[in-house]
Order: sequence, then structure tokens, then C-alpha cells
Amino acid sequence: METLRDIFDAAAGGVFPPPDGRTTVVPQPSYRDAGVFAFTAHTVIATDEDPAWVHATLAALDCDALAATMNARFLTALLDRTGRRNDTIDVMTVGAPLPGVPEPPLEEIADPGHPRVVSSRGRRDDVRVWRTEGGLLVLGRGVAGRLEVAVEVAEEGRHQGLGRALVRAARQLSGGEPVWAQVSAGNARSLRAFQAAGYLPVGSEALLSAR
Repeated sequence: METLRDIFDAAAGGVFPPPDGRTTVVPQPSYRDAGVFAFTAHTVIATDEDPAWVHATLAALDCDALAATMNARFLTALLDRTGRRNDTIDVMTVGAPLPGVPEPPLEEIADPGHPRVVSSRGRRDDVRVWRTEGGLLVLGRGVAGRLEVAVEVAEEGRHQGLGRALVRAARQLSGGEPVWAQVSAGNARSLRAFQAAGYLPVGSEALLSAR
């Protein structure tokens, strides 16, 4: 059976699930990693719930079949059944690895008690954090072990291209593998920074976090 990581790896290489309007249910890679991942006309749901329940619940919705998996009623039903929570539906983006040295000077933070390290470890494994003047860069293994990036830019560092430089730097620090990022659809500033740094939107995702 194709795993969620298989699907992510293929999508990072430009090969997506077939746009056939179907929903594929795959097992959760771990207890933490449950979610709904919508590509063009095909959705992948990572859950340990019965696939028959998933398909029956989707079929019962009175809405466009292509939009059913991200419909609020389906997500609510899935959250209620699993006892999990969801904060937002994000745009799923990916950037290919890049050669070279990051443009902003970066200093790795080794302190495991740093607030950003602590918060990131709640969602990712193998977390590494770098800082530069006005910003932070975080890399860690998130859903299905994919390499994920997050950045923080201080108010005084905004509108100067620092966010774009940091997310580009993540592609140079990735060790030769793709870098994934989840960006809130309403965060236009962040979306522009990722796109300017070469990240491509590949779908949307709703992560189901354990309470």
C-alpha cells in the first residue's frame, strides 16, 4: 500500500495523485500524524479510522463532491470521531533543495530550552533552529517525516526581504531533500515570501492534532 510519505515524495517531484475526484484513505504514519491533504481533484486522508466510515460520511454530505473533504461538516465529524482538534486549513507548499550558502548570516541555537525549540518539538522531530538579526529559522521532521520549515521575523525586520531570505536558506540547509511549509491561506505576506523563494503550492491540508 502506498504510504503518506510516498505520496508526499511523489508530489515534491511533481507527480500527484490522479485528478479523478476520489478520496484515498491511508493509515496514520504515527499517532501524531493525522490529517486531510487535498490535491487537485483528489484528497488523501491519513487516519486510523475505518475507511468505510470516511467514505460513507463524505457521501452523506449535500455538497460538491470535490469540496467534500474540506467541508466544515466533514471535518467536524472527523474531529468528533477521533477526539482531535484542528486550528486552520493551510496551503501546502514545497521547495526543491538548493546548493550554496545561505545569504543571511545564521547562528544555530543549541539551547533545548529556547521557546521556539520547545514549541516546535511539540509538532516536529529532529528540530534545528537558527537565528539571525531580526529573525529565526526552524527545520524539523513533521508529518510523515517530511522536512518542514517555519520562520519568524521580528516587526523591525519586516518589509526588507528577510522572510524570503530565510525560507530560501531552508532549501540550502535541507541536505538535498525537499522542504515543506504549511501557510495559512489568509497570510498573504507569508505566502508571497514562500513563492518568491521558489516554493510551489501543491494543495491544502488540515492537520488533526491530538488534544
